[in-house]
Amino acid sequence: MGGSVLARLVVVSNRVASPKERAAKAGGLAVALREALGTRGGLWFGWSGETQPNPSDTPKVFRSGRVTYALLTLDPEDQRAHYAGYANGTLWPLCHYRLGLLSFRRADWEGYRRVNEHFARALLPLLQPDDIIWVHDYHFIPLAAELRKRGFEGRIGYFHHIPWPTPDVFLSLPSHAALVQDLSQYDLVGLQTEDDVRALLTYISSEARGWIAPGGVVGLRERRFRVAAFPIGIDATAFVRDAKASVGSDEERRLHESLAGRALAVGVDRLDYSKGLPGKFAAFGELLSRYPQHRSTVTMMQIAPVSRGEVAEYRALRRELEELAGAINGEYAEFDWVPLRYLNRPFQRATLAAIYRTARLGLVTPLRDGMNLVAKEYIAAQNPEDPGVLVLSRFAGAADELTGAILVNPYDIEGMADAMNAALLMPLDERRERWQVNMAKVEGNTIHDWCERFIHELSGAIDHLDNPPKRAKRPRRG
Repeated sequence: MGGSVLARLVVVSNRVASPKERAAKAGGLAVALREALGTRGGLWFGWSGETQPNPSDTPKVFRSGRVTYALLTLDPEDQRAHYAGYANGTLWPLCHYRLGLLSFRRADWEGYRRVNEHFARALLPLLQPDDIIWVHDYHFIPLAAELRKRGFEGRIGYFHHIPWPTPDVFLSLPSHAALVQDLSQYDLVGLQTEDDVRALLTYISSEARGWIAPGGVVGLRERRFRVAAFPIGIDATAFVRDAKASVGSDEERRLHESLAGRALAVGVDRLDYSKGLPGKFAAFGELLSRYPQHRSTVTMMQIAPVSRGEVAEYRALRRELEELAGAINGEYAEFDWVPLRYLNRPFQRATLAAIYRTARLGLVTPLRDGMNLVAKEYIAAQNPEDPGVLVLSRFAGAADELTGAILVNPYDIEGMADAMNAALLMPLDERRERWQVNMAKVEGNTIHDWCERFIHELSGAIDHLDNPPKRAKRPRRG
């Protein structure tokens, strides 16, 4: 990282993991960020989860160890316009190539910007000139621009956790030019895959009239910044540990008893239209129709915790899945076998590890996904002597790394059914070989590696740019 004194790290995200939140609940990203903040000393800044009219620009601040937490309250209408409106009603469907679900309202766009202005005003008094700021995800694309307006000239990086759309899709967004101009105020922009990088750079060169230099250095108007791929990983060691610990556990015993010797195919996804769940259900039904030898010999379990249940599209998706599950079970179930188990609630990581380790098939078939860490968790949880097979959408970012998976087109229902059949019939030697290829990738790029690599690149980002911001100037307040 260079130097004996590490610059303080400031993390900005919509959700802030409480210091009391256990690792099994907080998830790998929260744990890795907390570790990075603890190592360097730092500040984690985000939304408190609370709303009130005319909220203060002064966040609630508390400290735990070397980490300071600052939580900001939002105006209820601004929060709705920012989160449900522009972030998840506009940017989420856009980035997942679902233009038919995209809605753009100027009021939401204005609310999105007001929240970013509110965050900048509240964060600025807490900053030191040499801080390194790491902003997470599409909720806060304009944040660097708002901080620059207020005088902060230090290093700011942004990581986009979801896909970046191709230029023809991105141009559908009325505010496309303003968003990319906002991105230019960062020193480092991180994306999940090289395809995402190419999509953004192509837009910048062809539509924004910027220039691209080797190494992903971009010139746009007066700004110089870098765009690069940083594929996110998981805490592989922790998942392997949890999977081994699950052997002989009550959860594993109950699961094995319920399966009665049948193979298990598992899917774990948020209840979201980007995850391709109707197609996955249809493909499993097609498997039972086309390959009747698998009837009564394989059970599919789909865990799909409810996400954004107040949104009409998500309520409709839930009804569709319930109808599909009922139709499949109604057609193929026996008095002692239910083909499809559909569960709408989350499970602890230890329980998921037991389910993954038991499953002969891991079904990860999103229509589009930035990375998809479930695919990597499934690999990490396997028994090396008798591993299962990952069936993975080619449109998930993880497909670039997990080349030992059976890659499928999630729009091809019959093709997915064929892939499930091939996975169920795959000999042990091939299963081991594929798993070893995938596990090497999972262990070679963990969440901790990803975190350190981004911080390292951001720490040196200014040294690679032609017009480095000054680091010594203290930002003005307000």
